[in-house]
Amino acid sequence: MTDSQLDPENAKLHTLAKAQRARNGAAEGAAVRDETGRTYVATTVDLPALKLTALQTAIAMAVAGGAKALEAAVVVTEETEFRREDLEAAADMKGGGGQPRLFLANPKL
Repeated sequence: MTDSQLDPENAKLHTLAKAQRARNGAAEGAAVRDETGRTYVATTVDLPALKLTALQTAIAMAVAGGAKALEAAVVVTEETEFRREDLEAAADMKGGGGQPRLFLANPKL
């Protein structure tokens, strides 16, 4: 997936997730947009006592910021499909507009 394949709002999420991943040297980067249009960006958390995917971290940040639902999320990773736990976390954040739109992007694109 590339920015040209996304609408402008989701292309912004892709750019933010890719930049955050590169900045932190993390395995994954994620960006989510909540129901009010606020954006949250995160990377993988890989500590001895705490392990979160980038999407889980971004969702936790959104919830901590008061989000009730997500509109969309982009995950930049070398994985070829979403993990079950990421899909479940995103499903927990569906709102009146339904399930959030999820995009998986290879960091090389």
